[in-house]
Amino acid sequence: MNSFSPLIALLLIPLGAILFIIAKAPARMTALVASGLNLAISLLLLLDYPAAQGSYAWEMNFPWVNLQGLPPIRLHFGVDGISLPLVFLTAIVTAAAIAISPGNIRRSSEYYCYLLLMSLGAMGAFISLDIFFFYIFHEFALIPTFLLIGIWGAQNRQFASFQVTIYLMAGSLILLAGLVALIMTLPPEARTFDMIALQSYLNDHPIAVATQNLIFPLLLVGFGILVGLFPFHSWAPPGYASAPPAAAMLHAGILKKFAIYGMIRIAIPMVHDGFEAWLPVLLALLVGNFLYAGLITLAQKELPTMIGFSSIMHMGYLFLGVACWNTIGVSGAVVLMVAHGLSAALLFGLSGEITQRAGENRFAEMGGLAERAPTLAVLFSFASMAAMGVPGLANFAGEVMVFFGSYAAILPVLGPGYAIIAIYGTVLTAIFQLRAIKSIFYGLMPARYEPRAAVAATAGSEGTPAAPGMTDTSALAEHAPYVLLILASLVIGFMPFLLLHIVEPSVSLLPHLK
Repeated sequence: MNSFSPLIALLLIPLGAILFIIAKAPARMTALVASGLNLAISLLLLLDYPAAQGSYAWEMNFPWVNLQGLPPIRLHFGVDGISLPLVFLTAIVTAAAIAISPGNIRRSSEYYCYLLLMSLGAMGAFISLDIFFFYIFHEFALIPTFLLIGIWGAQNRQFASFQVTIYLMAGSLILLAGLVALIMTLPPEARTFDMIALQSYLNDHPIAVATQNLIFPLLLVGFGILVGLFPFHSWAPPGYASAPPAAAMLHAGILKKFAIYGMIRIAIPMVHDGFEAWLPVLLALLVGNFLYAGLITLAQKELPTMIGFSSIMHMGYLFLGVACWNTIGVSGAVVLMVAHGLSAALLFGLSGEITQRAGENRFAEMGGLAERAPTLAVLFSFASMAAMGVPGLANFAGEVMVFFGSYAAILPVLGPGYAIIAIYGTVLTAIFQLRAIKSIFYGLMPARYEPRAAVAATAGSEGTPAAPGMTDTSALAEHAPYVLLILASLVIGFMPFLLLHIVEPSVSLLPHLK
């Protein structure tokens, strides 16, 4: 256990790439190579994981800080069937996000360093088995998020960056209060940041129920703000709409999974009685994600904000899966975390591509683009079908498991009702995604678009503004990042057992499962 783990390479590779970029290496190429190496390593680990055991693999556990009066802090890394799929998700979304980023962006060295820092922070959070580093790595990833929005964002980027900073810092402080309360409630000799040792102690010596009832809401609100649980969600849609596409891909596709992962790893198993007491409140809040956020999404008139609200809506499925706290529901939530990460990254990446090429993001001004960009139309349709949970794509497998888990586990009388509400949410998703496809690609072409020959003739002529001249992606390098995410979704959708045989053994080891 004390030997060096291959997991450390997942942190050293992006860190080394950042140092190379600072030393004036080509920023985009260096970031691409680093993300490709991490993707290869994470895939090899996924294939080599001893799934039947369900336990932690490739552990590394070294002392780091041991101050008198404080719990020891250790460099404790490891992955199991719950965290390893999220490590793979981090690697594949990072590779796609960097690949879709332009090479000629201003201050490119800073830009790619910040993307790598976001990925490094997310990777560190998912492989950390020490609560101190679990928290610190996530906070480390938030700082470049704020900078990417504030420096390279679109309209209203300063306000959006400020709002995101205030909300997420508030959520992080509330979460920190809950984590500190959890550890300091224990006797001095039992206090530890080590997740495995802490869980083992709490299994034998659970915290008093009254204390759990105070700690769990801190964890729920802290994690809820970070993930966009209703009503703490208002920071996310404008933030994503203003963020550069790559930053939105990384945050919505990866970092928002930190909160759900924290609920599975810390909040629910360690203060389970508090979870049971607050379960009705959690269920009421996630209904807000399904219905309120879903209806708000229907009212959106711009593509980026629609995708931002739809991402908030789909957080309801993840919270519903963990609220089941049975094997099928939690396993479905883990699969859905990966699936949603792929589909959200696809949608945000394609949204940026469409907006950049069309020069517009309002539905009313983007009709008929399928004629000019048929490849983008196909890619966006695949991404929309994934978000809708169409069979054959990864979201379907996760959502079906969540539906079955909620029907069986949640409050015997109300469980079927929550399953029905969740299914109704898929109807709302189908409505706004199909409407987006129709409006953008198959609606009436606005008058400002001219035939391509006319655009070529008038572009740049004195006194005549050039039409946007929407053109299709043609080079394989432009298609590859989106195709990579679609292929991953298709593989999981058609063969979910490839992921489930890794996830289920680890989920079954969680304490207090129903």
